[in-house]
Amino acid sequence: MDLLNNRSSVSEFVLVGLSTSQETQILFFAIFFLVYVAIIVGNLLIVISVIVDNHLHSPMYFFLANLSFFDLCLSSAATPKVISDFLRKHKTISWWGCMTQMFFMHFFGGGEMSLLIAMAVDRYVAICKPLHYKTIMSHRVLTGFLLLSWVIGLIHTTSQMVFTVGLPFCGPNVLDSFFCDLPLVIKLACTDTYILELLVIVNSGGLLSFISFILLLISYTVILVTIRHQSSGGLSKALSTLSAHITVVTLFFGPCIFIYAWPFSSFSVDKFLSVFYSVITPLLNPIIYTLRNQEMKAAMNRLRTQHVRWGNGG
Repeated sequence: MDLLNNRSSVSEFVLVGLSTSQETQILFFAIFFLVYVAIIVGNLLIVISVIVDNHLHSPMYFFLANLSFFDLCLSSAATPKVISDFLRKHKTISWWGCMTQMFFMHFFGGGEMSLLIAMAVDRYVAICKPLHYKTIMSHRVLTGFLLLSWVIGLIHTTSQMVFTVGLPFCGPNVLDSFFCDLPLVIKLACTDTYILELLVIVNSGGLLSFISFILLLISYTVILVTIRHQSSGGLSKALSTLSAHITVVTLFFGPCIFIYAWPFSSFSVDKFLSVFYSVITPLLNPIIYTLRNQEMKAAMNRLRTQHVRWGNGG
């Protein structure tokens, strides 16, 4: 820490936020608070339903529960601080708080990216190789996919943060955002960051997200081509499942690609896309999967019925 203090005179960052109007900020506070509560409730409901309901003990719902957990963590990395800042006139975050926030956002974001790819593999095996599905997607394989997602998330964030933490910041310290975003923070460093900028462009969403998104779309196309001669019932069910996956993948990767494709250009990061990525997407994912999934809705109804029985004493 002493070394950092000798190299950097910045101990905190000032966040511009979403608006300077007090009335607008109060409105944002109410909206973001309600959305965050909905994120917590919606994603926890999916996780609990998958854990307690035996009908959902399958690879697809195993991945769905973990996706909800990643969404919960990703949103919690920044949203509580954003909500509290709406009630503050001066929005600041400590140097270490900023680094911690970026670490966990990219940690859970990288993990979720990997998990979405694993979910695509699961759907490919289920639809294209149904007779070997249980053998291929064994408990051991599922655990391996999950651990790999956590490891990739850790590598994804560590490879960037290990260099960012050592950067000297001499001022200015104003971030045109409502949370600490890696490209914006790096631009404030008082040293040459060209190599780190290239690393961020490749690793932090732009190129990596684009390639992953294209590969996922190709995999979904292969699945659809494979099942085009199946019965209408099987095709309808497959299309329903895939449409939910494709929607979630687009909602997750779309903002990432646009935000990080040219993160160090002269124009600032689009705040709307940042809000969408960090707040709206974790809310929409449980809605998409529950509204389009009869088994999930049935499991939640059973969970609610059990809760009512317990509440009535039996």
